[in-house]
Amino acid sequence: MESVRSASHAGSWYTDNPEELGEELDEWLTAAGLPKSPDVRGVIAPHAGYSYSGRAAAFAFGNIDPTSISRVFLLGPSHHYYTPKCALSSATVYRTPLGDLPIDFEVNEELRATGKFEIMDLKVDEAEHSMEMHLPYLAKVFHGYSVKIVPILVGALNSEKEAMYGRMLAKYVDDPVNFFSVSSDFCHWGSRFNYMHYDQQHGAIYKSIEALDRMGMDIIETGGPDAFKKYLSEYRNTICGRHPISVFLHMLRNCSTKIKIKFLQYEQSSQCKTMRDSSVSYASAAAKVDA
Repeated sequence: MESVRSASHAGSWYTDNPEELGEELDEWLTAAGLPKSPDVRGVIAPHAGYSYSGRAAAFAFGNIDPTSISRVFLLGPSHHYYTPKCALSSATVYRTPLGDLPIDFEVNEELRATGKFEIMDLKVDEAEHSMEMHLPYLAKVFHGYSVKIVPILVGALNSEKEAMYGRMLAKYVDDPVNFFSVSSDFCHWGSRFNYMHYDQQHGAIYKSIEALDRMGMDIIETGGPDAFKKYLSEYRNTICGRHPISVFLHMLRNCSTKIKIKFLQYEQSSQCKTMRDSSVSYASAAAKVDA
């Protein structure tokens, strides 16, 4: 029986007009000017409203060569629903203004059979935006290709669980038909986020934020999950997709394919100059087979 997860944030977080949306994404992908590469096997991309992070996200999705990929795993953080585990979708299809993306039933069942996953109901699924904000880009890039998705809502995992899910999912990385779309914004700075780390040696606040984010990005590129965990506990940077990123780093550590993450774009929603300001950072990366 078909169960549809509607595009619940269309019309607010991004336009629900298919023509406008298609043109907007085309414009951003063209501006990013990235070559499509069959070696790109995953991305880390932001998930804010498109007026904030849509342009930055193009630097992740613009790399994808859709020709040999038939399955996309989505890993997104949970903003509203608390779970200490990962959760699978109960839907059979995810709707987008640019076409439907069917859930890969077989893989979903395979994961469900491990007993390690919760099943989120449609209400929880539709309330969450972290994976939905990747869907229009995926629908755009894979237009005309047959692709299925495996959405995984990543809860508030402890280090052991991050490693466990990473080990469990690592085998999928070794199959080149699989692609991974990891959803995260970077630093949420300001009193409304309860985070105001400021190192004055960098100058203006927004430069301190960038230095902090770039330190994290550098560790994601080179350091692996333990170094990332250490960075997070030391600086408490409010990277909302830290759990999905950590699971992904554990996957890359445990698979046999050598894959390297490289960040391609960094932006901030605004430049913080006083302690009354606030901003969110957006960073886009591609995970590429390292020959």
